[in-house]
Amino acid sequence: MARDEFQRELDALRDEILRLGEVVSTRLRKSITALDSHDVSVAARIADGDSEINELYLDLEQDCIDLFALQQPVAGDLRFVAASFKILTDLERIADLAANLAAYVVSAEDETFPDLGITDLATTAVSMLDDALAAYEDGDPTRCRAIADSDDDLDGRCERVAQQVIRHLVDRDPDADELEPLLTEVTRVLLTIRDIERIGDHAVNIAARTLYMTENDDALIY
Repeated sequence: MARDEFQRELDALRDEILRLGEVVSTRLRKSITALDSHDVSVAARIADGDSEINELYLDLEQDCIDLFALQQPVAGDLRFVAASFKILTDLERIADLAANLAAYVVSAEDETFPDLGITDLATTAVSMLDDALAAYEDGDPTRCRAIADSDDDLDGRCERVAQQVIRHLVDRDPDADELEPLLTEVTRVLLTIRDIERIGDHAVNIAARTLYMTENDDALIY
């Protein structure tokens, strides 16, 4: 295959992964909106509607496999295809976590913890995802490293909010009728915080693969 045609295939792969990233980011933003407004109808649609993302993921996975098998890329091209293949997995998992966030909205029975700032945590996570996709698009190593720094901040904030929830549980003295629904709500909130933190982790993974792709630097890969 001529180099120009091969480059067009690589460019098309990048464009399609960015398109998948935009779909995932949009879904995540809708989940955050539903979380903030407690909109059960929107949340239910997000929780049940990941077929588009699954189809895009499988198509792009096959494109990567075909490039590996048929074109046998080397050096920078090999790093690009390998990184793109890994980034696909992170995007698919972020979509799953967005569905989880929506499902937690659907299952919520009350607002025991209305002032924790969980929406702010989620907004930080989606901003990290958007920055990671921009870094992938532009091959920007500086932005990749900044995303890793942002994740340290997000992790600390998530831990502090989780501790607030646990302190609330310890300090409260519920009667027998209140205990089970309180434990259910505590579990739901802690799972929400955990999944937001994981979204940040996947954004770092995308940045890490991009840094490896652009500079052959595996410092952020873990």
